[in-house]
Amino acid sequence: MLASALVACLECDLLHRQPRLPPGSEARCTRCDALLHARKPASLARTWAFLFAAMILYVPANALPIMDTSSLFGTQRDTILSGVAFLWTSGSFVLAVLVFFASVIVPLAKMIALTVLAASVQMRAAWRPRTRARLYRMIEFVGRWSMLDIYVVTILVALVQISTLASIHAGPGAAAFGAVVVLTMFAAASFDPRLIWDALGEKP
Repeated sequence: MLASALVACLECDLLHRQPRLPPGSEARCTRCDALLHARKPASLARTWAFLFAAMILYVPANALPIMDTSSLFGTQRDTILSGVAFLWTSGSFVLAVLVFFASVIVPLAKMIALTVLAASVQMRAAWRPRTRARLYRMIEFVGRWSMLDIYVVTILVALVQISTLASIHAGPGAAAFGAVVVLTMFAAASFDPRLIWDALGEKP
């Protein structure tokens, strides 16, 4: 009973006793003045929206060039995968694996995991709620390092630029890649993990 009578502010995490308000009125946090919600508003819809946008942009992020290199020897366009191949053939095996993992595997794994969580909540599934809760915490942990993807691409640009006469410009794939990182972060932040447990309460 006590847990259901408390509401946490989604902005500053201050706990409040759940107010009893007339219809149409709003409750605000006494610390930061943010609106109080028992749950994240439109959690599932917002999660799906950010997730679908990230999935769509994931294809051009890997297919389009992330940088255009111009030098006396000509112009070269590199995608993430061609950059990984360049690092591998040049002997930078550890960095090639790091770039591939951070720029290809991590965003894809986050999208798959969020899809599993959102779909299970959408279908009111009651299977393995603890496992799904741990999966969400894992996504949150990985999300703290999401910007590592951007830094890895920056390192890749610096390594490819081998001459002061070379000029490197960001390609359309770089914008798509950055958008995928941000959108997956928004999708994870929009998902309300308490929805995982709602199906258990509906069972007789």
